[in-house]
Amino acid sequence: MLILTPIRRATQIVLLGLLLGLGVLSAQASQGISQYGKPKYPDGFSHFDYVNPNAPRGGTLTLPNPGSRSSFDKFNPFTLRGVTAPGIELMFESLAEGSADEVSSIYGLLADDIQVAADHKSVIFHIRPEAKFSDGSPVLAADVKYSFDTLMSGLAHPRYKTTFADVKSAVVLSPREVRFDFKNNNSELPIMVGTLPIFSRNWGKRPDGSMIPFDQLAFEMPIGSGPYLIESFKAGKSILFKRNPNYWVDQLSKPLNVRVGFYNFDRVLYKLYSDDAVRLEAFKAGEFDALVEYRAKIWAKGYVGSKFNDGSLLKKAFTNHNGAGMQGFAMNQRRPIFQDPRVREALGYALDFEWLNRQLFFDQYSRINSYFTNSDLSANFNGPSKPTEAELKILKPLKEKYPKWVPDAVFGPMPAAPSTAPPSSLRNNLRKARELLAQAGWQYRDGALRNMQGEPFRFEMVEDGPFFLRVISAYTRNLEKLGIQVDVRTSDFALHQKRMDEYDFDMTTVRFPDSQNPGNELWDRFGSAAAKEKGSDNVIGVQSPVVDALVNEITKAQNREELRAAARSLDRVLWNSYYVIPQWYNPTHRIAFRKEMRYPEPPLYYSAEPWVMQNWWKEESK
Repeated sequence: MLILTPIRRATQIVLLGLLLGLGVLSAQASQGISQYGKPKYPDGFSHFDYVNPNAPRGGTLTLPNPGSRSSFDKFNPFTLRGVTAPGIELMFESLAEGSADEVSSIYGLLADDIQVAADHKSVIFHIRPEAKFSDGSPVLAADVKYSFDTLMSGLAHPRYKTTFADVKSAVVLSPREVRFDFKNNNSELPIMVGTLPIFSRNWGKRPDGSMIPFDQLAFEMPIGSGPYLIESFKAGKSILFKRNPNYWVDQLSKPLNVRVGFYNFDRVLYKLYSDDAVRLEAFKAGEFDALVEYRAKIWAKGYVGSKFNDGSLLKKAFTNHNGAGMQGFAMNQRRPIFQDPRVREALGYALDFEWLNRQLFFDQYSRINSYFTNSDLSANFNGPSKPTEAELKILKPLKEKYPKWVPDAVFGPMPAAPSTAPPSSLRNNLRKARELLAQAGWQYRDGALRNMQGEPFRFEMVEDGPFFLRVISAYTRNLEKLGIQVDVRTSDFALHQKRMDEYDFDMTTVRFPDSQNPGNELWDRFGSAAAKEKGSDNVIGVQSPVVDALVNEITKAQNREELRAAARSLDRVLWNSYYVIPQWYNPTHRIAFRKEMRYPEPPLYYSAEPWVMQNWWKEESK
């Protein structure tokens, strides 16, 4: 499965996980701004509703490696190469912070005042005079400009240039005032620049005053303004963060509302395990405090034993209202074998979700039915309905201009993913697949499915670990019935990520987390330019003028209705182009934890690991 890289994870936390909204549409200054209408929380609010403002502080939170990361070789999360240590996001902050119980607002963090221009072509942030970096130096407008310019340079991960392509420049107006100018009237841009990670100009400065090139920063201590510092680490094995005793927020005369109830532990320790079974047994033995589980079978059968029986360890599925996005087997469009949409559609018929859900997943999952699953932005949100007038107004001109890039099916009801539920069956689905493959020029002969040149249909499936192999084995068995041969390759996280960054794969599992308010990140995920940039999120390799046009419609939407029409139009085009074989989702977060752990009621929109790290606390045994 393709797990977010450290830079993707850091970017997702900063740009997507917290990026739940966008700027105010007036020229008045405020601590909070909202993309559509007014933010939920007024100026002067005391704390977010979803935190415990009286949560006790103290103790150590011990966590395992998130995702598949089993080692690390750098502290810099903003560059392409290497694997970043987990938890590094604890050292960085942004000008503003998103709220997890609304879809389109941010509130000042490093900034105490945000002013969006009346023409929406710029935004000014005033930095709090108390804001300081971990080395004691003040956070200044020049540091904000330096952070932006560095991330937009060739020294940082190329996704920043794609994501922030519509930002013209950062301009220092005064020591604590910075203005971002925009190329276009894009209502999302004020929030995007507000959630930009900020770091000091002195990060990487040598004793002689010279600078280490940004892309060569590895284990040089980051200089950010976040609540934690690195206390110690064992290369590739563990890393311990301690609360910065001089954290600027803790020095304020009154609590900062966007930090009340956050970061309640004095220390955060990550222990990295290379084997999932070993990690689970370590949890049962008391090696760490909480564990997020993504595999249904392990959740059902592995989290048992004496400590669960006596209440020392607990497990709970926490409901969330996150859009589920898309997860599935992605076909690399850079490979000729996958360029015919009939071939891509045919391969989808070989995945028997109902069998997998019954035999492997204990019926815990629902089928992915959209690129915006579990969201009102999905074209399937109200069932398989036809495009609305608003959607047709977008889609019809694109069909006239780019007929081959808009499948005819987008004008009908959204088709469901292939199913084997009665009256359907796997046999019938494979028969449909064979017909589609024949239309595309593939026939079974001489023991294999072959094209007109006699070449066999054969491709490689790559994954970053063995835990998905049972699913892949079931899928490839069905493909073999069609005469298709699949070579399955697994590797460790670092090697797999390198292959993903270089698009060196035929098929792999992707997970595109959904934002409640998608926008410019879609350029990096589906934009034609991103498909040519190494390390982008466009691992599929989509290069479609229609997709580009629809992403542009999304980014320029002025209200939720326009966003919904544009997103559903994009959903119809992507879904009917069959770039991904959709898998499944679960609208809960499965978390096991020690009985001493405490938590507030979860917000509407959240990721499990950041929620535990940011908002939980520990009640020490008496």
